[in-house]
Amino acid sequence: MKIRNVTQKPVHEMPERSAHYLKRSLRFASGSVLALALATGCAYAQEADQTTSAKPDADVGTVVVVTASRIVSRGFKAPTPTTSISATDIANQAQPNIFTTIVQLPSLQGSSGTATNTFSTSSGQQGLSSFALRGLGVSRTLTLLDGQRVVPANIGTGAPDISLFPQLLVKRVDVVNGGASASWGSDAVGGVVNFITDKKFEGFKGNFEVGETTYGDDKQGLFQVAFGKSFLSGKLHTEFALEYHTEDGVPAGDFGERAANGRDWYRSSTLVNTGITNNGSPQFVNVDHAQSITYSKYGLITSGPLQGIAFDQSGNPYNFVYGSNGVPQKDAAGTVAGCYVGFCVGGDTSANVGVGATLQSGIIRSNFYNRTSFDLNADNEIYFTVNLAKVDTHNQPNPGFTEPGLTIQCSNPYVPASISAQCGPNGITSFKLGTVTPFLPSIRVNTERKQERFVVGADGKFDAFGTSWNYDAYYQHGKETSDINVHNLLLKARFTAAVDAITLNGAIVCADPVARANGCQPINVIGNQTPSASAIAYLQPAAGAFQNTIQTQDVAAVSVSGEPFSLWAGPVSIAFGAEGRREWYRAVADPYGNGTSSPYNDDYPADPLLSTSGGNFYAGNYRNGTGSYNVVEAFLEFNVPLLNSDAVGQLNLNAAGRAEKYSTAGNVQAWKVGFTWDTPFSGLRFRTVRSQDVRAPNLNDLFGPTTSTNLPNFTNPFTNTTLTISQNSGSNPALKPEIAQNFNFGVVLANPTWAPRFNASIDYYDIKLTDAIGAGPNATQLVQYCFDGSVPAACNTFDLTGANPYVNVGSINAASIRTSGVDYEVSYQVPQPLGLQGNLVLRALATNVRDFTTIPGLPGTVATQSAGQNSGATPDWKALFVQSYSTDTYSLTLQERWFSDGVIGTQYVVCSTGCPVSTSNNPTIDNNSMPGATYVDLAGSYNIGKGVVAYFKIDNMFDVAPTPLPQTNTGLDINPALYDTIGRFYHAGLRFTF
Repeated sequence: MKIRNVTQKPVHEMPERSAHYLKRSLRFASGSVLALALATGCAYAQEADQTTSAKPDADVGTVVVVTASRIVSRGFKAPTPTTSISATDIANQAQPNIFTTIVQLPSLQGSSGTATNTFSTSSGQQGLSSFALRGLGVSRTLTLLDGQRVVPANIGTGAPDISLFPQLLVKRVDVVNGGASASWGSDAVGGVVNFITDKKFEGFKGNFEVGETTYGDDKQGLFQVAFGKSFLSGKLHTEFALEYHTEDGVPAGDFGERAANGRDWYRSSTLVNTGITNNGSPQFVNVDHAQSITYSKYGLITSGPLQGIAFDQSGNPYNFVYGSNGVPQKDAAGTVAGCYVGFCVGGDTSANVGVGATLQSGIIRSNFYNRTSFDLNADNEIYFTVNLAKVDTHNQPNPGFTEPGLTIQCSNPYVPASISAQCGPNGITSFKLGTVTPFLPSIRVNTERKQERFVVGADGKFDAFGTSWNYDAYYQHGKETSDINVHNLLLKARFTAAVDAITLNGAIVCADPVARANGCQPINVIGNQTPSASAIAYLQPAAGAFQNTIQTQDVAAVSVSGEPFSLWAGPVSIAFGAEGRREWYRAVADPYGNGTSSPYNDDYPADPLLSTSGGNFYAGNYRNGTGSYNVVEAFLEFNVPLLNSDAVGQLNLNAAGRAEKYSTAGNVQAWKVGFTWDTPFSGLRFRTVRSQDVRAPNLNDLFGPTTSTNLPNFTNPFTNTTLTISQNSGSNPALKPEIAQNFNFGVVLANPTWAPRFNASIDYYDIKLTDAIGAGPNATQLVQYCFDGSVPAACNTFDLTGANPYVNVGSINAASIRTSGVDYEVSYQVPQPLGLQGNLVLRALATNVRDFTTIPGLPGTVATQSAGQNSGATPDWKALFVQSYSTDTYSLTLQERWFSDGVIGTQYVVCSTGCPVSTSNNPTIDNNSMPGATYVDLAGSYNIGKGVVAYFKIDNMFDVAPTPLPQTNTGLDINPALYDTIGRFYHAGLRFTF
């Protein structure tokens, strides 16, 4: 295996070429359609939208579904299973962001939202709302707006942000639960989510909503209005939508175990390591109230003859209260007898930092949307759309700065005299101190994403070869600008210099004369003495870490569909088209994080203490980067009726192929072959599809800027000590496309004569993904490969001895993933239940993940099973149950969201006594369970009259608390990808339509 050292990528061309490239593609696409139309003497006609609106009730089982195919296919007859969510379903959920409604579907697993990534500084994904199907990640789910791609909102994921979509005009959302690359191209490995807007909206409507949690936080406000009108006898139509949504978020808790605003469920759950693997007891013990032995809130001497002496907020020494009746051994290793490796249980937990992360990011989003169309005649239109949107988010990833191994000189003037006096008799001149620096302002991450999207196109009908054809041609330009600004970040080298204080000429100053000459201000890390404003400005300069990223996406596409001829069983449908796409990005970061390829300036002056290669901040060390690629594609799809008789029913073949040529990753093909069989038995259908789907490496995979993540307590096997390092994650321009083999087989029962208004489906799926793009060996593995000599080249990827120790890691095509399971969907509509004047709709959806195996493909690694791991995104079962009753006057909806009990990790061997030898691949543990959860929601609406509706919604009505996710450190210790971390939430609002 080749280990590559991460280096800065060369600057790629600016995007001027994209205009020329895509103009050529657009001229080719539009010219082809126009030539075909003129050659056949076509008569222009009014737009014939290839979709049919979802019915305005919840009987989604009978809606027309087209996203699963480029050919019109009704309802359950699509070969690939598809779930559609109507505008009524969306309204009943009363969520200020449609994302929150759609992500509840069981097949969506591992999506990112405002409650995820809140403890991240460097990712730039805070507040990013992106879908993930089948637990395969957001980069393997294709999200479309009216069947068109949307510029990615984050270089790290390559996925759009749903918060930037126009939402009030959405009339339906289709979720394709299966591979769809043959129809739609790269990324549709897990499936497709397609937002379909009302393109001919007439009138004026609005939606105003407020909300907050039962704890008085995450206060929300939503303002949405839309207007549509036709002119010139209906030929000219325009519609506008304007949205503004603000959400305060849930703030961080305090040090210790106090979660925000009275939430009482946090308890520092941790997997503590006994350090013994072969004594018949479990190596790992699942405990609450874990206490680190490497720091206290205001300072703890962690090793040597003074070990166990802590300091209160005034700097006065006292004997630290260890949990587990721990006794410090006062040795160089910092051993505490009676405790576990690195942790005790109970005692003084006031320094725990896990709940000091924001539970939900605050967000402000605004959106402007316009679509204007002009009918050339009864069958053809030209149109353009404009979408301008912005999202601002903020979060606190952790409180203070955990510093577990500071070296404090006994002569430091801030050391209490009683402690200094003990140094000489004990033969030491310094000691190790651990603190969480509560006296320093905590990190605040502000991320702003702006989207500018413009589409111009034409669609309609023409006649050729004796039949009617539909066409759609468009050019789209999207630009995404992302600004990440991190405030109150610590500069590591300056902090080290400021901690090392001496007395000089009667004044306390920094010991290092070079640091003094460059503005160093000494600080006292013993106790809770607030540093001077000048000292804080030196340590945490106002100009912190930042990164400005610009991404552009240009697409020119044309598609044509029709029924050119008929066979014995009916008309043959065909769709074909071509697409050209170019993606480009550039990221510029600050010189302290990136290095001097970003020049120093007045905000970031040169400092000899800081590394010119970057990585100087405690976290958020962003890097410069740039890159681009282009792709040309062509697709062809058939729908061929094979049988059509009363005796055998209707059998259809659906086949498609797509050829793609990437400027970076080369050629790749996607295809599918599917069958649907409407049997002679009323309402009974079978469907199956086999496909090859692809995900080409995106800009981040190929050319992404290095992302630095701090890893505290990293073990250096060469010295058998721990330290904090930067793990620098890089990209790889030699990556190739991922290839997935998808298989689906399902049985559908739709409105049988013996049970009208009843719909049900059961679908088995199996996905095998090879050459998966993912992180190569992590920091621990690379260092170990060098240490044991198994991969000598790994020694070139790290430096653990410098001022800024680091390990460089990168992406490779090595892993493979296999997942399989079963989807269930049932709905039943009861008119006038029990004689009442209304309509009752019952609906249930569930996904059972039977297998999710990942094979890393790296030396010394083994396959991992994620199905049933409630620490991740793929529980064994995930289900959604909805009961809705509606009349002309009011409606009530009761909803249950449920997922099954699971485990922390499938690799663990559970035992209490007589345990086998614990290994790194199969460690032993005393308790591996993670209970599931059931959340009950209640919603209702009342028709006030004249198009005005008042509504309410209560989410998580019983305020169910999240189950702890114990880890091997004292982190946030919950899993927001599955569990509700916010609590009971109240919504109320007004909708109107005129």
